[in-house]
Formats: sequence, C-alpha cells, structure tokens
Amino acid sequence: MATFSPPVTPSSKAKAWIAAFRLRTLPLALASIGMGSFLAAVQGKFNWLVVFLCAFTTVLLQILSNLANDYGDSRHGADSQHREGPLRAVQAGAITAAEMKKGIYLTAFLSLLSGILLLYTAFGSSGLYLFLLFLSLGLLCIWAAVSYTAGGNPYGYAGFGDLAVFIFFGLIGVLGTFFLQTQAFSPAMLLPAASLGFFSTGVLNINNIRDIRSDELAGKRSVPVRLGPLRARIYHWILLGSGLLCAVVYVLQHYRSPWQFLFLLTLPLFFRNGSRVYQLQQPAQLDPYLKQMALSTMLFVLLFGLGQLIGL
Repeated sequence: MATFSPPVTPSSKAKAWIAAFRLRTLPLALASIGMGSFLAAVQGKFNWLVVFLCAFTTVLLQILSNLANDYGDSRHGADSQHREGPLRAVQAGAITAAEMKKGIYLTAFLSLLSGILLLYTAFGSSGLYLFLLFLSLGLLCIWAAVSYTAGGNPYGYAGFGDLAVFIFFGLIGVLGTFFLQTQAFSPAMLLPAASLGFFSTGVLNINNIRDIRSDELAGKRSVPVRLGPLRARIYHWILLGSGLLCAVVYVLQHYRSPWQFLFLLTLPLFFRNGSRVYQLQQPAQLDPYLKQMALSTMLFVLLFGLGQLIGL
C-alpha cells in the first residue's frame, strides 16, 4: 500500500522555521549583552537604545548561527540517526537545503544592517575609525556564525568551537557591549567577560558530550571527541571553576560591599550541573542539564550585575 506524506502548508513551514531558529538558545546569547550592560551601568553609562540594538543584533547572529548549524551538520553528516539531540529541520526534510541556504543569506544581511545601525547609534558620524573597527568585528562575527559548521572547512569540525564560543560569547560580546556604551576599556573587564566565556563554553561542552558518538562518526573533532568522555567531563568541571574564579577575583579587586558576592547564590546550581554531567553516562540524560546550564548562566549574570549595582 502506498504511503503519502502530509502536504507542506504555510503554517507547518512557518513552524519549521521557528523551530530552526532554536529560540531556547537566545537567552544564553543575550547573557553577554546583559553582562556588558551591567558593567556599563556601574560606570553610569547605561544607554537603552544601544543595549536594545546590541540585543537585536545578537539575536540575529544567534539565529544565523543556528540556521548555518542546521544546514552544515546536515550536509557534513553530523545530523544522522546516531545523533541524540532534537531532530533538525533540514535533517527532517521540513526545510530543504536550498531554502535553508536562502534563510542564511537573508539573516546574515539583516545582521549586517542591524549592526551598522548599532554602530551609527553608538559612535555617530564622528567616530569613523571606531565605526570601521567594530564593523570589521561585526563581519568577523557573521563569518564565525556561518563557518562554525557550514562551508567547505568548518572550524567546529576541527575542534575550535570552544575557543570561538569563549571569544564571541565572552570577550567580544561583553567587552563590545561595554565599549559601545562607555567608549572606554579597562583590562579588569576581561575577568567578568572571561567568566561568561567559560560558562558559555560549558553549555557547548555538554552539547558536544551528548553528541560525541554522532560527531565522531561524522568526523567532527569536537573537544569531547578529542579528549574522550571522561576527560571531557573533567574539562567541564574546569570550565565551571574557571568561570566562578574569574568573577570572585574581579570582585576582590573592586570590593565595596558584600552584595557584590550575590552571584555566589548560583554556586549550588553549577555544582549540581557539574556533578550530573560527570555522573550521567547516557547521552540523552544530559539534555536537561544543557538547559539547566544555560539558565544558571543567565541567573549568574543577573545576580552578578545586581550585586555590583547594589554594592555601589
């Protein structure tokens, strides 16, 4: 007996695109904007319009990365029947590879437009050199979002995804947001930026531990594939400890009030995350802790920022 696939309706296609955007990843992407904005507020330089445009551009870049990841992993074979994570749009046939490629181009173009508007708002017409410098960084962000798993030689398949997350979610995201509001830089800001970079890398590490089997079969040499399951879990503890240590050192260097240690309320959450990631051996069991790590990071940013403001 012949079988028929249900027709693709505009409604089902729209749902497929929304699913491909992977909206649950957006809060973590916005964490760097939050951290940089809190640090700017402590300096008395908070700018609502700049923050909004930073957040909007970051959301577009994260969606761009998610679409490129969907397209790239399907093309390179990481999205296969061996993958433990949710089914992707191209893998499931809900969106064709050609449609996804057009979506990537459109999102990249919108990210560029949003970024240009952000830079003009922050620097005006007089800061030409700063405009060009940050435009170059913006183009680098677009390249990094697409080239992680898409393209002929994706750097995520060579094991550089962790470094990219640390740089873009941590250093560039936090320091860039801070500078766009204050037009100033202090080496001390590297510590909270690095703290967020370590935690964001921790989110990626859980994802890659979960997908270690399918990634290895597809030739994706992620850090967990290179380290092996046990050392990848030890590496996760190192990421969590490094993130907390950077935050503690920053507060000790700028101590004014006990309120500045408010972020330590997240310590039990990170300890539970590290413990469960270390103990659980079935890849599918790690999914809840992927979400828990992202939410813990968001709460860390909120408590860290509030603590610095209350402690003024």
